[in-house]
Amino acid sequence: MDVTGLVSRRVPHSGPVTRIPRPVWLLGWASLFTDAATEMIYPLLPVFLSRVLGAGALSLGIIEGVAEGVNSLLKIASGWVSDRARRRRPIVIGGYALSSLARPFIALAATWPQVLLIRVLDRTGKGVRGAPRDAMLAQSATPATRGRVFGFHRAMDHTGAIAGPVAATVFLLFAPGEYRPLFALTAIPGAIAVALLFLVPEPAASSSPQSRGTVAEVDSRTSDGRRGGPSGPPSPALPRPLVAFLAVLLVFSLGNSADVFLLLRLSEALGSATYVPLLWSGIHVVKASLSTWGGSLSDRLGRKQVIVMGWAVYAVVYLGFATASTAASLVGWFLLYGAYFAFTEGAEKALVADLTPAPRHGTAFGAYNAALGMGALAASVTFGFLYERFGASVAFGVGAALAAVAAVLLVFIRTPNTERHQP
Repeated sequence: MDVTGLVSRRVPHSGPVTRIPRPVWLLGWASLFTDAATEMIYPLLPVFLSRVLGAGALSLGIIEGVAEGVNSLLKIASGWVSDRARRRRPIVIGGYALSSLARPFIALAATWPQVLLIRVLDRTGKGVRGAPRDAMLAQSATPATRGRVFGFHRAMDHTGAIAGPVAATVFLLFAPGEYRPLFALTAIPGAIAVALLFLVPEPAASSSPQSRGTVAEVDSRTSDGRRGGPSGPPSPALPRPLVAFLAVLLVFSLGNSADVFLLLRLSEALGSATYVPLLWSGIHVVKASLSTWGGSLSDRLGRKQVIVMGWAVYAVVYLGFATASTAASLVGWFLLYGAYFAFTEGAEKALVADLTPAPRHGTAFGAYNAALGMGALAASVTFGFLYERFGASVAFGVGAALAAVAAVLLVFIRTPNTERHQP
């Protein structure tokens, strides 16, 4: 697996070296350790709730639904606050610290409502840190390297999602059924993540050179047509191209249901869930290996082109899940699904940064994450209904159709000066 294989290479036909900046490395390592801690718990949570606490599937749905709902709403608020605070690092540290402190307390939970409270606190921390952290990443990159920076950060995050389940599996091999000690041990990677954040410097003011050259600043116009950018205060409204992109993203998100349905389809085809955790780790290997490359590709080819490719992959994978008849073909489609993340995660965030003045990055990333979260919540409810009432083929077919429609709509979104960055 090559998580950082493209880090030190030059972008073809470009002058400056595109090495990953030190603050991005530190934020990446913090995300790696945090995600490792999360993934040591998340795959085991259903088993812990049912076998240890005696709770049912409904309680799991309530826990995850409430937790992710809080997460999505807080991303908007935290981004808005970080834009006005002008110092984002304390907010990011607070968010990571809250999650790292709350997460290990699942080891002491005696009832599922207690798990609900802990998960809400954990997701609250994620909601607080997400948008300001992405704004810090944007300030640590140039317009020509944003795709690479965001792709690298996602690669580090996915690497943590590989390490966490592997560490949990090794622990349980030596201590079968000892879930509580395992959950308590997540305090260690959580503490390491928070400690690393104190080494991250506060980015320079939003008018720094890194922020120049975006659509919002080069065109120097805000969504209401008045002058903006570095020479004047930004409009309270988000730029029109960004709003248009978020609207199309919401269309896509309405077909972007929770990955648990892919896992459910796989477990049904395989006859059991024995190998599902192994496949879950496998798809994160694909994500971690390709995410830096996918982000860099958007720096060279243009954001829209790469995102459209990613959404096309998503549509093809969901169509494959709708029509596949063998377990082997489903496994192949599932692993290809990892390429969708590689094409889109870094490129989407880079496009949000391109379309927004730097002083509004926190708010923009909050709106972006909220669109993803709220769309996915609606998609999961709808998908579950279709899956149960009409079967997997109809549910996956609807998801594929929405992704294809969104890809076509995105082609018509105007994103001047972000189609290709070649210094």
